[in-house]
Amino acid sequence: MLGQGRHTALALVSLLLLSLREATPIEVPQDPKIQQDLKQPPTIVKQSVKDYIVDPRDNIIIECEAKGNPVPTFSWRRNGKFFNIGKDPRVTMRKRSGTLEIGFRSGGRPEDYEGEYQCFATNDFGVALSNKILLRVSKAPLWPKEVLEPVVVTEGSPLVLTCNPPPGLPPPFTFWMSSAMNPISQDKRVSTGLNGDLYFSNVVAQDAHTDYSCNARFLFTHTIQQKNPFTLKVLTKEPYNETSYNATDPYGGRKVSESTPTFLSPSGSESSKIVQRDEQLLLECIAAGLPTPTVKWFKKGGDLPGNKVKFQNFNKTLKIISVSEEDAGEYVCMANSHLGSIRHSIFVQVKAAPYWLDKPTDLVLAPDENGRLVCRANGNPKPNIQWLINGQPIDTSPANPSRQVLGDTILFRSVQMGSSAVYQCNASNQHGYLLSNAFVSVLDMPPRMLGPKNQLIKVIENNRTFLDCPFFGSPLPELRWFKNGQGSGLDGGQYRVYINGTLEIKRARTEDEGTYTCVANSILGSAENQVRLEVKAQTRIVRFPEHQSAIRGSTARFNCKVKSDPSLPVTVTWTKDDKALYLGWRLRKDDESLTIPNVNEGDEGTYTCTVKSEIDQDSASARLTVLEEASLNPSLSSALPPDRPDPPIDLDLSDPAARSVRLTWIPGNDHRSVITEFLVQFEEDRWEPGRWQNLSTYPGDLNSVILQLAPFVNYQFRVIAINSVGQSQPSRPSPRYKTSGAAPDVIPRGLRGWGSKKDNMEITWEPLLDLERNGPNLQYNVWWRRKDVGEEWSNVTTEGSKHIIHNTETYVPYEIKVQARNEFGQGPESNVVIGYSGEDKPTDAPTDFRVSKVDSTKANIHWKSVDPNSVQGEFKEYKLYYWRESSIVPGLMVSKENKTKGIYSTTSEPSGILSDLVPYSKYKMFIVVANRHFEGPPSNTVEFSTKEGVPDAPRFFRINRRSFDTIYLEWDKPLEPNGILTGYQLKYQTVNGSRVGRQQLETFLPNMTDFTLRLPDRSTRFKFLLSALTQVGAGEVFAEESPHFTNEGLVNLTDTSVASTFTPTPPPLASLPPTTMAPTTIAPTTISTSTTTTPKATTSPSTTTTPTTATTATEATTTTTPPVLVTTRRTDQNVLVVPGQKIWDLTVEPNSNYANVSWRHNFPAGSSEFVLEFTLDSNNTERTVRVTQQPPIRVADLIAGAAYRLRVYSHEFNSISSNYFNFKTQAAYIDQVDIATQGWFIGLMCAIALIILILLIVCFIKRSRGGKYPGGCCVTGFAKYLVRDKKDLPLDSVDHKDQDGSFDYHSDEDNKPLQGSQTSLDGNVKESDDSLVDYGEGGDGQFNEDGSFIGQYTVKKDKDETEGNESSEATSPVNAIYSLA
Repeated sequence: MLGQGRHTALALVSLLLLSLREATPIEVPQDPKIQQDLKQPPTIVKQSVKDYIVDPRDNIIIECEAKGNPVPTFSWRRNGKFFNIGKDPRVTMRKRSGTLEIGFRSGGRPEDYEGEYQCFATNDFGVALSNKILLRVSKAPLWPKEVLEPVVVTEGSPLVLTCNPPPGLPPPFTFWMSSAMNPISQDKRVSTGLNGDLYFSNVVAQDAHTDYSCNARFLFTHTIQQKNPFTLKVLTKEPYNETSYNATDPYGGRKVSESTPTFLSPSGSESSKIVQRDEQLLLECIAAGLPTPTVKWFKKGGDLPGNKVKFQNFNKTLKIISVSEEDAGEYVCMANSHLGSIRHSIFVQVKAAPYWLDKPTDLVLAPDENGRLVCRANGNPKPNIQWLINGQPIDTSPANPSRQVLGDTILFRSVQMGSSAVYQCNASNQHGYLLSNAFVSVLDMPPRMLGPKNQLIKVIENNRTFLDCPFFGSPLPELRWFKNGQGSGLDGGQYRVYINGTLEIKRARTEDEGTYTCVANSILGSAENQVRLEVKAQTRIVRFPEHQSAIRGSTARFNCKVKSDPSLPVTVTWTKDDKALYLGWRLRKDDESLTIPNVNEGDEGTYTCTVKSEIDQDSASARLTVLEEASLNPSLSSALPPDRPDPPIDLDLSDPAARSVRLTWIPGNDHRSVITEFLVQFEEDRWEPGRWQNLSTYPGDLNSVILQLAPFVNYQFRVIAINSVGQSQPSRPSPRYKTSGAAPDVIPRGLRGWGSKKDNMEITWEPLLDLERNGPNLQYNVWWRRKDVGEEWSNVTTEGSKHIIHNTETYVPYEIKVQARNEFGQGPESNVVIGYSGEDKPTDAPTDFRVSKVDSTKANIHWKSVDPNSVQGEFKEYKLYYWRESSIVPGLMVSKENKTKGIYSTTSEPSGILSDLVPYSKYKMFIVVANRHFEGPPSNTVEFSTKEGVPDAPRFFRINRRSFDTIYLEWDKPLEPNGILTGYQLKYQTVNGSRVGRQQLETFLPNMTDFTLRLPDRSTRFKFLLSALTQVGAGEVFAEESPHFTNEGLVNLTDTSVASTFTPTPPPLASLPPTTMAPTTIAPTTISTSTTTTPKATTSPSTTTTPTTATTATEATTTTTPPVLVTTRRTDQNVLVVPGQKIWDLTVEPNSNYANVSWRHNFPAGSSEFVLEFTLDSNNTERTVRVTQQPPIRVADLIAGAAYRLRVYSHEFNSISSNYFNFKTQAAYIDQVDIATQGWFIGLMCAIALIILILLIVCFIKRSRGGKYPGGCCVTGFAKYLVRDKKDLPLDSVDHKDQDGSFDYHSDEDNKPLQGSQTSLDGNVKESDDSLVDYGEGGDGQFNEDGSFIGQYTVKKDKDETEGNESSEATSPVNAIYSLA
């Protein structure tokens, strides 16, 4: 009796506590000032996973992060005992964090730190605990050494090759391969089992191999270990010929005895399997027999769960994902062939580690309030619930009269200040445990107003109005509203006060104007705020513009009379065809109308009057039709043009029904144009009184129709007639007709559930339209429940279109549905929709982030994925952050712009390829996991360096022709050398139209940036291919052709009367603003460029700098567009496409070396830039020209007789492009005269030869008489005179340009004696044995940079060499003299 009484008393106490009124937990707003003053117990926000396996090669990091106010301090326990971090030099704790880092640079073994760790976060208000983290070190043991004897088996027999991989942590993944690393082919007959063994249902002769090897791949160490290979010998009863093998008859016609099915795995007739909830279930049945049996699966007492079942390994493996309790039972696999069948039963038991049904959440209470913490979990077997407070069992803590523990619930009654603490709920069974922290914080805070002070709100009369008054306090204050500081609180009638402090005025009127005061009161004080409300009259158009027709030359007038609140300024604007109307000098606008005098065809269109105030607006439209002038002939005056019809008359309602009524009318005069359509409009006086809305249209031959109506609406109707000219005026309204009410017919649209915070879910939907209400007092029934938990539906009825569920777990699925209802009943329920609670920041960072296979522009990246549960939201991607830290090239500055790349992968060890890297550079990067709203913590930062690559093209390449016989080449280093420059190589060959000569090669040191080339003939043109070199090879080629001597090949003038001088090409400049084209432009813009990019086969990215000169000829001025920099290297991958803009009608008019290009586009004039991309068909070489002018464009320096492909695309939006246009330039016309065939030249040469012969005779005669005059002196002097005479010829202004910009027209040779000559300029003669041959054609015959001869008199040749080497120099008068001498 005593025990029974005790139980009765306990039950009464429980009922009493449960009957206590619980205060709603306080939601603390995210106001910075409140958060700063809020004292809060610690909360664990990040921790390592429970089963934590680490790589022995890395440092060990055990994470523990917590928040609270004051900031928590941290301590650790290892294997249940206090872990003194200060005594272990290898262990450190991060600042303001509890994360442990264990390093092994100074020695030590990671295995010594294996064990169970738990983190404690402490501040003045409590202690929070992390999970117990079991730390284990990954192991990859070696395969035991063994000698495998050859396996001998008879053809047709079953066989099992065992694998038995070494145990690892985690277990390895096994697969079979040959010694050539080719996978063993698997099919219905041969397959790998779940244990790694290789099963043969029956052996064929082709299975005989010597290298069946089992491989084990260890995930953490990324190593593969291989077992010694098996040798398989197959005994056949008849001779075997490989050529007779046939897949349909693997035995080649030999007689092999058949066998009934048997099971290789599992053995026996039945077996059992235990699997945990939410894991995957793998059942396997591998059968032997000849022919190969077929495996089928069944479940006794029910069907296989079709949405979760997958068959693998040729139907030998049954896989069920995300196992639940209903998946337990007996599964049967059956193997059959035409010889019979065999069955095996597998009894599956589903066990479950604890999982949450109701997870405890943080509780904020005010003093003397009541509350509860609930901790409900389920599992198999049923978990045990244990409560702790601040990390200690609650049974051992000091007694607290305001707290009582009732199993899985803790009740709090009349809590007091100082009783804040962190409670832990531990739910555990033999398969695992759950640990959750939830703090109870007792908060007292006087009322505070959170909104702006003294707001002024203006609203339109008769509109629904809301006045906000956000507030906070603990305990929760009581809020009341007052108007003009008088009377009692506002609530009821047309006022409604919401729990968040908002005051609703259902229909604002003029008498509602005034000052509204909201006052929040609690025992700790009060706070108030004021809102001033002004009610304004609606802005509306009272006299609408009307459709009208006007004869050309007459005056049209549209009315637009406005009525508005006098205190609100309004603006009236007119548009035509939805575009702003330009009034100009002809159109006149006043406050009430728009007048259009002298109407013409361009005035026809739809005119809209729009009136706006600061809080509302109204608009109305009418169409103007312009007619031809009426004939003055009276006999033809009756032939009037058609006009709009007259409005229908005599509207009548009949045949009333619940949701329909018949409307009849009499059509008006059609005014010479048949009525094609009637438009029926309606107006109702409940939701939008005075607003006419379209109901339906009907053919023009009807005048009586049945209208389908909505319930609970008081209608009136009007009809508009329509013909080819336009609409009639509306008819007079019909009598009103009111339909009866009904339950809603429509399901609320747009139902969705989403979390605006991490611990809530907002259920939203679109409210029904006014005409869908069907009755008064429209409300919505909302249901929700956790998905796949089996809990009952929760529901609420609300008038709004949103309901918020609080205290949810982070990102969990809910089933939700909604239903509309009114006074007449309930509407249909919506389908069940899956919604999710809010997302939070991912807690885990990807681990083991690393790179491999780094080359010059790409790197392979690898990492280990995070636990899907740590994403705390919908997995979006892994986001890679990387930047170029520096260049390995000394002294090269780089941009450290941070770049990102998203990678979507759900595998356990994702990987990807990072491309578009700059060679020979140092990079840094890290990776994070991201859900839809947040990004997680970063991984370890990885540093790597790209390998050396080939360089970019030289920064510029310029060609100057400084004289008849030389070309001066000049270039600069590449912008991106991509390595250490080792030099430059120059390939060049002669070109003549489409014919090219033999290619020659010159190489230069890296510090050389110029080269002088002598021409064999002044008319010869060269094609140059210049590229920089690194150790890897030659880089991007910069191709140029030598210019014509007459114009340097860089400027094409379209009007010789305008431009009379030629200027050398300036160096590349930065892009300048586009040239504004004058309206008087009469010639197309000419673009001349010789910059060529490499063919498309080149793999390295490049930057092409295009020097471009544009000349525009007008009547009075010449506009030259400066060079423009065109960049084609490393363009942004995120291409922006502007809809509706395009380029079309590309045309080309080619000549021999230029082409006129034209196209059409709809880009804004003056704000668009285009790129012309030429592709030479012969070698796929591309050339781009960027232009800022409008077409047409003239492009020069094309190759004569060559075929091109051209397209034009937008410089800003690269994806907007024209189609390709193919064209071919005309063949070159060469008007050259061979000087050697001219009569005057032949005569001159003969005269010179005769003079020289006479001089030689005179000199030899004089010497034979004993004179001291050297024999060659006279000839040498004469040659010197000729050279000086030639050097005094006038030179082009582009020759010999000094660094200061001046031009040098003389040569240094004028003031120097001839080297090697013993005759001075004053005629003094010295004795010498030199022969004239020694000076005839010495040296290379080159020109110096200033155009003077070098080498003609500087090198004394060996006589034998001179006699045996004929000159290859180009013919010239001077060289001819030397040759004759």
